[in-house]
Amino acid sequence: MLVGYARVSTTDQDLTIQLERLTTMGCERVFSEKRSGTTADRPELQNCLDFVREGDVLLVTRLDRFARSMVDLHNMLSRLSSRGVGFRCVDQAGVDTTTPHGKLMLGVLGSVAEFETGLRAERQREGIDKAKAAGAYKGGKTRIDADRVRSMLAEGMNPSVVARTMDISRQSVYRLMPSDDL
Repeated sequence: MLVGYARVSTTDQDLTIQLERLTTMGCERVFSEKRSGTTADRPELQNCLDFVREGDVLLVTRLDRFARSMVDLHNMLSRLSSRGVGFRCVDQAGVDTTTPHGKLMLGVLGSVAEFETGLRAERQREGIDKAKAAGAYKGGKTRIDADRVRSMLAEGMNPSVVARTMDISRQSVYRLMPSDDL
């Protein structure tokens, strides 16, 4: 059985193209989710890995939709291999763990993908550092009115009520409480 896995990083991105390609390639079952590839918390990927059985082939459109790093890639492929499950990548056509050549291509492409991820992170860090030096980067917007939270607490309001009123977590309220109130 061909089983597909599709992923996009953010909720405003669209899975349609990946889903259509996987269906066109003959996938009988496709797992999909909108989660960042940098997180290990990808429930549909775990469901997919649990679902596949010996003789199945897991199909993805691109390697970066599947694995976060070379270590992650090798761990998942090892898990699949130990269960007799093959792996193929549509856009990197040479990647097919059911053939020796495909296994070699997978290693090479996985290394290149990890290298590119590292370069992207390095360029991003350089851009942020440059913007900070120029005074243009001040971090994220302040989302909590700390003075208002402290004022509400000073009036004797319960931290849980403050959190609900301000639509913030209780932990955020506790972080803003004077240490002698804890």
